[in-house]
Amino acid sequence: MRNLGRSRHARAWLIGGAMAVLISGASPKGAQPGVDLDASSNRFTFARIQYGGHFSSRTFFGAVPPWAHDYPRGGRHLMKILSEVSLVDANPDEVILRFDDPRLFKYPFAYLCEVGFMRLSDREIEGLREYLLRGGFLIVDDFREEWALENLRAHLRRAFPELELEELDISHPIFNCFFNIKTLEMTPPYGEGTPKFFGLSDKKGRLMMIVNYNNDVSEYWEWSDDPFAPIEYTNEAFKFGVNYAIYALTH
Repeated sequence: MRNLGRSRHARAWLIGGAMAVLISGASPKGAQPGVDLDASSNRFTFARIQYGGHFSSRTFFGAVPPWAHDYPRGGRHLMKILSEVSLVDANPDEVILRFDDPRLFKYPFAYLCEVGFMRLSDREIEGLREYLLRGGFLIVDDFREEWALENLRAHLRRAFPELELEELDISHPIFNCFFNIKTLEMTPPYGEGTPKFFGLSDKKGRLMMIVNYNNDVSEYWEWSDDPFAPIEYTNEAFKFGVNYAIYALTH
């Protein structure tokens, strides 16, 4: 029988080794991946959700809209780590799609950020519901304060009037499906709110959506190749991201 404690310890070392590979082979900052959305691929791909809303791109760092925060380095770095610590054939180039784009169903793992600024059409709401009920998994990240959480809840009430977000604790399988995460007490990269984890599950209990509230886990992914980023924080952030991916693949 395999020694699980030793296996988990080895996985922690794997993160460190993969980080070294990531730093040595990092792509230039700001590089844009070229992805053919219509191309057939069996590689596990990070899909970023684009949305509209009442916002000006000038109000954000780098003059990018809120849905594009940490792009492309956040997703690229997570996929690199995932491929190093597991047998998953991860695609380093993420794709950008809206919820009403039928090509989204090719990608079972999606990421959505800054949802306080999000405005979804009725077609996008229908696409969100169908995507998750048909087996898709969605990470909601990089937002804080009650007004932003309420905007997310308002959209979810339109998509899933029969379901509600529930706060998750450390006992949920998503936190021990690969790495055995010891605590949900995280230090957010910025902001004063206390990070919390919420989930939306279907009627059979499958978690369809993980919500990182008062947190920005992808910020740690993005800056993980910067020697000034605290490695203990980036390591923990990658553990969450890898677990999210493995849960999506196995549930």
